[in-house]
Amino acid sequence: MKLRQLNIMNYKNIAEANLEFASGVNCLIGNNGMGKTNILDAIYYLSFCRSYTAQTDQSVIRHEAPFMLLQASYDRRDVQEQVTVSLQRGHRKVVRRGGKEYQRLSQHIGLLPVVMISPMDWDLIRGAGEERRRLMDQIISQGDKEYLDALIRYGKAVEQRNSMIRQDMRDPLLYETVEAVMEHTAAIIHQRRADFVLRFTPRMMHYYNAIAGDKERVSLTYTSQLSGTSMRELLSSTRERDMAIGYTTRGVHRDDIELLLGDWPMRRTGSQGQCKTYTLALRLAQFDFLREVTPVTPVLLLDDIFDKLDASRVERIVEVVSSERFGQIFITDTNRTHLDHIMRRMTGDHRMFVVTDGHCEPVEKGGAS
Repeated sequence: MKLRQLNIMNYKNIAEANLEFASGVNCLIGNNGMGKTNILDAIYYLSFCRSYTAQTDQSVIRHEAPFMLLQASYDRRDVQEQVTVSLQRGHRKVVRRGGKEYQRLSQHIGLLPVVMISPMDWDLIRGAGEERRRLMDQIISQGDKEYLDALIRYGKAVEQRNSMIRQDMRDPLLYETVEAVMEHTAAIIHQRRADFVLRFTPRMMHYYNAIAGDKERVSLTYTSQLSGTSMRELLSSTRERDMAIGYTTRGVHRDDIELLLGDWPMRRTGSQGQCKTYTLALRLAQFDFLREVTPVTPVLLLDDIFDKLDASRVERIVEVVSSERFGQIFITDTNRTHLDHIMRRMTGDHRMFVVTDGHCEPVEKGGAS
């Protein structure tokens, strides 16, 4: 899959941009705060119908602008796809494919697979289990519609059960009805997550060793309250406790992945460089996994990936991402040296852009930055 053209209006600090991209590597150079990440975030938004960096939809609209608009043209399996996202202040967003509006945004997920590597990935190491569950859900959902449906239905059932608890409802039949939905969907979620971690771990280990060398041993472990029991048993055993606390305390919405360096959690023992390498390995493994389970090669977005890494790890990353297997890449940096190094390695189509105060301009080959 290739992103050929992107038009942006009023997205964060970008008032307007009309960009045509290379099919290989697209490098964006500029100082911090100029808008490089916002361009990558706009690409991410077109795939997931939400921002990678912003907490709410309304916050992506440029200050004092009444709306934002993203329009993109893709080459996908020899077919041109046109996708538009529009959002007015105080209104819901509208996503269209080929001019036709989606009835449910979940129908769009997986059409345009994207993997983004960002400084925010630090939360995968240091953050709560919610961050790592989101990683699993995002990856699995893009290639498995049944999983996405189960995830949505499970989330709604948890919300319904929590509402019943807050209202101090005591009818066992009502709880059993909601909990039957939770049991069915939780079984699907648990099985798919367990299978995913089993298939995903060797890929992550491969990329970690490719960047850090073979001296460090890393692994992943899936932890779930459903291991060895059923959702029905969990809920029935904790219903009185949940009613006292005020919400549902057990279930697959508490799942996590342990990120290990040797036999110890990475968050406790890893240096900054090791943690950065770990998150890079997770995302590159995500790319590999999606490349296998989706019908198109994902677009890879690399945002400021060289910070806090020594020269040897930077060189290995450049070597890894220069491989032809990664297809179309977008990469940002404040250091032109890194980007020139990558572009010298590339034999295919590539382009560089300079981003300044929300304005993005292409650099002619041989031109100055």
